[in-house]
Amino acid sequence: MKYEIIGSNLQMVRCMLSPDESIYAEAGSMVNMSGNVQMTSQMKGGILSGLKRVVTGESFFLTRFSPASLSGFVAFAGNITGKIFPVQIAPGKDFIAQKEAFLCCEEGVTLDVALTKKIRAGLFGGGGFILQRLTGQGMVFLHCCGDIIELSLKEGEVMKVQTGLVVGFEETVQYDIALAGGITTVLFGGEGLFVTTLTGPGKVILQSMDVAKLAATLVPYLPKPAPAPAVTK
Repeated sequence: MKYEIIGSNLQMVRCMLSPDESIYAEAGSMVNMSGNVQMTSQMKGGILSGLKRVVTGESFFLTRFSPASLSGFVAFAGNITGKIFPVQIAPGKDFIAQKEAFLCCEEGVTLDVALTKKIRAGLFGGGGFILQRLTGQGMVFLHCCGDIIELSLKEGEVMKVQTGLVVGFEETVQYDIALAGGITTVLFGGEGLFVTTLTGPGKVILQSMDVAKLAATLVPYLPKPAPAPAVTK
């Protein structure tokens, strides 16, 4: 499958499909498509896989896009300001991603649930206990908030990351959390109580912006409801 990532920010990916190719995407992520591309809602992987997606906070159904006759195209975009990152999935090279990062994938890719191996990482790691495991064969497109940071960790190399900024990592990377520092740092450092620790070897994808923090910064600027009128007797 050929594809093109368009734009510098607020990016979208346009996938060119031949008649024997198809692509699956989250509901509502399609931007535009050629007239010969057909859409069908399917439970990719069956009912069990659909239920697993619901557990991760995603939709029960995925939308399948495929051209009816000649080659066609379909374009997708995320719902927040950010960029799109392609990941090639191959047998024996699984990729673990935050549940909100998935945008679309080729038909040969399977989406499954990946539980964090340690309770504390699930409780305080910013992503909950449940992540998404991407297996099979094909291309996956992940959507990041802000800019993309790609790192390749060596064997035993440790990277500390602010919680909420980890988009995904290869299965060989170990995921955990640690205290941000001493008591003074925790109370007055402004970086939160915990940081995520990633231990190599393997590839790590980070995003420069945390969606939750972005939403929190906008709250003071949102319109406030008018006070209810006083009731007079």
